[in-house]
Amino acid sequence: MSDELRQIIPKSPAADETFAAYQATSEFYQEISYRQEFERYCRWYYMTAERHRQDLKKMKTEVNIFSWFRWGSR
Repeated sequence: MSDELRQIIPKSPAADETFAAYQATSEFYQEISYRQEFERYCRWYYMTAERHRQDLKKMKTEVNIFSWFRWGSR
């Protein structure tokens, strides 16, 4: 930038501080968003795992029809 323009448009130290504050705020909200998304995923994962455990427990008490076919082939 030429010296003439620097005299017309002086560099403001407040602009640097404002940009730094904006940058920090933006990163903060991005981090919050990532953590909330991860928390949602973890809740979904644990609920799905619990449902699968319950299904497995229920399946273990049911009669295994496929074992009848396997027993007859021996």
